[in-house]
Amino acid sequence: MNLTKSVSLLVLILLITSIMSVGVHAVSIDNANRQDTTDQWPWGESEEPFPWLEYLKGLTDERGVTLTIITRHESTIQQITKELFLQSPVAQELGITDIQFLALGPDLWVDFIHRRVEIDKPIDVAWGGGPTIFNYIDQLGYVMALNPSEHPEVYAILYEASKIPNRIAGSPTRLTDDNGYIHWIGAAISSFGITVNNDKVNEYGVPKPKTWSDLTRPDYAKYLPSSQLIAIADPLMSTSNTRMYEIILQAYGWEEGWKVLTLMAANSKILDSSSGVRDAVIRGDVVAGITIDFYGYTAMHQNPACEYVIPENESIINADPIAVLADSKHPVHAAAFVAWVLSEFGGQIVWLDPNVNRLPINAKVFDLPEGQERPDLYEAYVKATAGGAILFNESFATATERAMQYYFKATLVNAHDDLQNTWAAIAKAYLNGEINDVEYQYLIDKLGEIVSFKDPLTGQTAEFTSKYAAKINPNLTQAEIANALLREWEDAARQKYQNVYMELQDILAGRKTITTPPTETTTTPPTETETTTTTPPTESPTSPAPEGIPPSTIITIVAIVILVVAIAVYFYMGRRK
Repeated sequence: MNLTKSVSLLVLILLITSIMSVGVHAVSIDNANRQDTTDQWPWGESEEPFPWLEYLKGLTDERGVTLTIITRHESTIQQITKELFLQSPVAQELGITDIQFLALGPDLWVDFIHRRVEIDKPIDVAWGGGPTIFNYIDQLGYVMALNPSEHPEVYAILYEASKIPNRIAGSPTRLTDDNGYIHWIGAAISSFGITVNNDKVNEYGVPKPKTWSDLTRPDYAKYLPSSQLIAIADPLMSTSNTRMYEIILQAYGWEEGWKVLTLMAANSKILDSSSGVRDAVIRGDVVAGITIDFYGYTAMHQNPACEYVIPENESIINADPIAVLADSKHPVHAAAFVAWVLSEFGGQIVWLDPNVNRLPINAKVFDLPEGQERPDLYEAYVKATAGGAILFNESFATATERAMQYYFKATLVNAHDDLQNTWAAIAKAYLNGEINDVEYQYLIDKLGEIVSFKDPLTGQTAEFTSKYAAKINPNLTQAEIANALLREWEDAARQKYQNVYMELQDILAGRKTITTPPTETTTTPPTETETTTTTPPTESPTSPAPEGIPPSTIITIVAIVILVVAIAVYFYMGRRK
C-alpha cells in the first residue's frame, strides 16, 4: 500500500470515528430531551400515576416547602389547583405544604421577578399568560432550561412532556433552545374567538358575528352611543385580548388589521378585563364579546343562550406555558409541581372543572373517568385542534407587542369617545341611505388610517408602521417616551376622527363628492386562501426559529454526507494508484 493510500485510509478511519462520536452525542441529546420508553428514565419501570415521585424524593431532604407561583390564572383555577395539588401524593410525600399564588398583570412580571431575586425570595414557577410574556422573561434569563445533566429533577417534567406532541394544530407546544433543551411547555391549549349571546342577537335583530370583521358591521352601531352591542378589553389589562388583536393584525395584515381593530373598538364598550367581557355576554349586556375559548365554554355552561365561535381560518391555537424559574430555591419541588400540572392524573384534571372549562394539552386525560364526564369539552378539543389556523409569527408579535398595546390604548381607548361618535354618525347615515357604498367605504378607510405623529426619539414626523412599532417597542419601558407617545397618538387620533366627522358633514351637505371607489375594504374578511396561507408582515424584524427537525437528525444527515464523501475519496485515490 503506497503512502497516499495509507493516508487516505487513516483519514477515513478518523472521519468514521468522529462521525460515530457525533452520532452518539446527538442521540444522547435526543434521549435527554425526548424520552420515549420507560427504560430510558432513571426510575426504570415505575407505573402511573407519577412514576417519577420516588426518584424526586431521593433528590432532596427538604420538606415543609411553600412554592411561590407567578400566574395570570384567575382565582377559580388557583383555588382548585391548590386544593387538588396539596391533597395529592406529590405534595404530601415531597413535603409541599402550601402554594402562594402571585396573580399579577403581565406588565409587572419582570420587575416583580427581579425584585424577588434581589431580596433573596425568588419565585419558583411561572404559570399561564401566553407565550409572549414567557418568551420575554426567558430572553431576560429568568426561565430554567430543562437540562437533566444540570438539574436531574427535570426528568419528571420531560417524562410528562413526552406525552404531548411538539405541535398541536400547527402551533408549537414548547419553547426549545438551540441545544434541544425545553424552556417552557404548554400546560393547556387555547383558541381565540367570539362569544355570542343568541338571545340578544334576536332581540336586537343583528347578524350573528362569525369573523373578526363581522364585529365592524354598521348594524351594531344602530343604538350607539347609548347601547354598545360589542365588548372588548383594554389590551394593557388583558393578555388574551392582546393576543386576539395580534391575531387580527397578522390575519388581515398590518394596515388592514388596524382598520378592523378601529371599527371593532368603535362598535364596542371597552372593559378593563377579559373576564368582564365574558360576564357582559353572559348577562346579556352585549350581543357579543371577544374571548379566549375557555371563557366562551364557561359562558355556554352558565347561559345556554351563549355560543362560542372560532372565526374560521382566522384564529390560532396557543399553548399556555408553565416553567420553572431559574432562581428557584426549591427546584425539585418546583419541577414536581410542573410535572404534576402536565400529568393526566394531576393538573390536567383541573381544566375539566365546569367552572374552568379549559382545553387540556395532554389528551390522555379524556381517557380517564373525569375526562369521559366531559364529552362537550372533548368535542371542543377536537374542533379546536382540527386545523384552519393562520400562520402566526410569534417573534413578530413579541417584537411589537408593547407598541401595539400603547397605540391601541391611545387611539382606541383614550380617544374612544370621539371615535365612537364619528363612527355612529357614519354608520347611521349609511344605514339610512344618506351616503352610498363608495362614500361609506371612503369614510371608514379614513377612520381606520394609521396616524402620523412627532417621533419623540428623532423629532421627525413618523407613521405607526410595523417597522416603527418594532423599533420603538424596547423604548416604551421608559415612562417619559411612553407618555410622550401616548399623548402624540391620542391627539393625532382625535384630530383624525374630528376631520372624518367634518368630511361626513360635507358629503351630507353636498359640499364634497366621492366618486372613486377605494381599492381596499374593511368589512369583507380575507378569503379562505388568504387566511390559511397568511405570512408574517414583510417588515417583521425577526422570524421564528424553524421547528420540526430535531438537531440530532440534522447532525446525523451531515455526518452521513461526510462519510459518503470520505469513502468516495478513498476509492478514488485507490483507483489512481
